[in-house]
Amino acid sequence: MKKNWKYNLCWLILMVAGFYLINTLMLTGVINTFIENMLVTIGINIILAVGLNLVIGFSGQFSLGHAGFMALGAYATGIMTQTMNSAGGFYLSILVGVVISIIVALIVGIPTLRLHGDYFAIATMGAAEIIRIVINNMKITNGAAGLFNIPQYATWDVVYIFVCLTTIVTVNFIHSRDGRAVISIRENEIAAEAMGVNTTKWKLSAFVLGAATAAIAGSLYASYLQTIVPSSFGIMESISILIFVVLGGLGSITGTFVATALLGVLDAALQSLGVLRMVFYAIALIVIMIFKPGGLFGKWEFSFKRLLTRKQDGNMKETGKESK
Repeated sequence: MKKNWKYNLCWLILMVAGFYLINTLMLTGVINTFIENMLVTIGINIILAVGLNLVIGFSGQFSLGHAGFMALGAYATGIMTQTMNSAGGFYLSILVGVVISIIVALIVGIPTLRLHGDYFAIATMGAAEIIRIVINNMKITNGAAGLFNIPQYATWDVVYIFVCLTTIVTVNFIHSRDGRAVISIRENEIAAEAMGVNTTKWKLSAFVLGAATAAIAGSLYASYLQTIVPSSFGIMESISILIFVVLGGLGSITGTFVATALLGVLDAALQSLGVLRMVFYAIALIVIMIFKPGGLFGKWEFSFKRLLTRKQDGNMKETGKESK
């Protein structure tokens, strides 16, 4: 127990240090508005990609419906903050978006999680399109025109905190007994079921948690940009999130962070090229996937536990040599 507290304390110190580092760089003018926008975009994409990696990389379910759950969170915030223009209303809208996404994920997941591979991907893609079309034809969502002048409560520090919270929840789920059950399904679903694992239950749990994190990201996206339209949540948005996950490595949260940050910086650096930047963006993806088909990190994770254990082993060896 004491060892676990030590590792958790290391992660807490890292998160707090990152927060104060960014804040200091902003106060000193090193981080300007452009870089701040880039960091917020990267943070929102990390929340999306971590949730999708849980579904694809850890439970082994190929989903293309993440943008639909993102849309639910975005429109929950967009609609509610129009009448509840306060920080409390904003956080309440996030909660409502998460609840709606969980309900929709259960409705979609219970019948479709019996499908596998491409069939499940097509089913989730269809579900996301249904969500987008419904939003596109509802009066409360202002139809295809979307919502404008959404109050901005999602600042860089709010996004940073939510990145930390969603990652902590996701990682703790992965390393829990439930998470091990989910991973066993990914490795061999037939064997897991033979050992008494309720495969449908745990696949559904991962799918629902991924949908909830997508809704949180959608709420932050709507509040930060202050404008949302249904066309922003189409199939291409789901594919963009999928690229972050595949590039970083299926089953690697560390890889998801690094890949999302790298692609975010690359996209921002090539903004001056306009549409042409997408060519360089695609070339970079092709090169990486040729030389690293398993993603940048594969299934490797950075671990303070591994790092500190290795250091302790090294110290013990040095002590042993000195005693001899």
